[in-house]
Amino acid sequence: METRRPITEIQLKPGAHVHMMGICGTAMASLAGLLKDRGYHVTGSDQNVYPPMSTQLERIGIKIMEGYKRENLRQRPDLVIVGNVISRQYEEAQALLESDIPFTSLPSAMGQLVIDKRHSVVVSGTHGKTTTTSMMSWVLDQLGVKPGFMIGGIPKNFDQSYRVPEGDWFVIEGDEYDTAFFDKVPKFIHYRPRSVILTSVEFDHADIYRDLEHVKQAFLMLLKLVPENGLLVTAAGDANINDILNREKTHLSSGGRRVITFGIGQGDYSAKNVRATNSGAEFEVHRAGREVQKLSIRLIGDYNIKNALAAFALCENLGFETSKIARAIESFQGVKRRQEIIGKPNDITIIEDFAHHPTAVRQTIETVQSRYPKSRVFSVFEARSATSRRNVFQEEYAEALGVAHALIMPPAFNQSGIPEDQRFSSDRLIGDLRKKGVDANLVDTVDGIVGELKKKAKPGDVILIRSTGGFGGIYEKLLKELA
Repeated sequence: METRRPITEIQLKPGAHVHMMGICGTAMASLAGLLKDRGYHVTGSDQNVYPPMSTQLERIGIKIMEGYKRENLRQRPDLVIVGNVISRQYEEAQALLESDIPFTSLPSAMGQLVIDKRHSVVVSGTHGKTTTTSMMSWVLDQLGVKPGFMIGGIPKNFDQSYRVPEGDWFVIEGDEYDTAFFDKVPKFIHYRPRSVILTSVEFDHADIYRDLEHVKQAFLMLLKLVPENGLLVTAAGDANINDILNREKTHLSSGGRRVITFGIGQGDYSAKNVRATNSGAEFEVHRAGREVQKLSIRLIGDYNIKNALAAFALCENLGFETSKIARAIESFQGVKRRQEIIGKPNDITIIEDFAHHPTAVRQTIETVQSRYPKSRVFSVFEARSATSRRNVFQEEYAEALGVAHALIMPPAFNQSGIPEDQRFSSDRLIGDLRKKGVDANLVDTVDGIVGELKKKAKPGDVILIRSTGGFGGIYEKLLKELA
């Protein structure tokens, strides 16, 4: 069983049966849709499924087998694609390794079956990948190149997380997380980049990366993949990015490769004279010190201004017309679960967000609180990601959540697989926040959190909810109770 290896070259006949283990992951569900749209028979297994990916799969007619059971492989598939949520200890994984069924990882399947020889635009970085990938996909669509895409979320402009390419372009979210239990390299290694956006580099994914240097090594692998005449668009002023750029200076400065930077008030493409509007923000895009375009976006926050700059810079340097790029960016509506207003029951605004890294958590709180300056903003945070359930960012979360008007959170999600001395302490966090004067409360259950918010929130207030999962159905429960 231990010697079985994934196939290196995928060969599938039309209509072949592809089975996907861990199908409800954002990337896996997207690939499932891509393969189904190309005529393959797709099945999949998962556990603890939740929207929006479960509903997307249901809508396109892919049935989900509940649990990772041996019998899921009884109707022998022609290929199994294994998601990175799968451990070799799972019963279904053991059955696969004991069989002779060909198997591979999601990124390898993406590179071979979908991206192939197309112009691959890989959007990478610790923060902003999903929004920037969604924006790039929409902009290229509006520029007429009919790109395919795969995104770790659902863009509002498309209402699904994937599309089969009609032309020679593909846009993909380049995750640095590892590929599968049998392929421990970053996913983006398989994505055949021709153009790359790098938004930021920070320590994250403490379950697979030892420290910041280990993370940098992953992104160094990506920079090495920028081909001759390729393009790298990267954030200006990021010390970690500057470090890896310097290490790969020889490679990046040869073979016609170009490196373009962007930032607010700095970089080759700079946002200046930024001002908030009722719908988002307006600013001037300056290139080489001169204004080239006024730009407005329907999103809030400095990070979204940078996301728009990255998309603008990439497209202009690929030869597209400046005014058309601007019009496309201005019509981009955002991404579901990214600062998405999901309702206003009793004049209480409920916003759903995905932020989980301390940097993103703080930026999101500050952005929403500045957006609603006359409102009391209740921050609801679930420590659910692999990193947030560990104590590696214990102090950083206290700093990040310390800017909140008020915080309500449950205990960290399922820490059973984490050694006790490495577990994030919700009790300690609440204590640290109270010392800072923050109205912080630990509430054991989702129903309890809903009850607290029903008691405390008043018309005109804002509730900002952040989780990387379903959070026990809190969104629907809160909308119902507050109404």
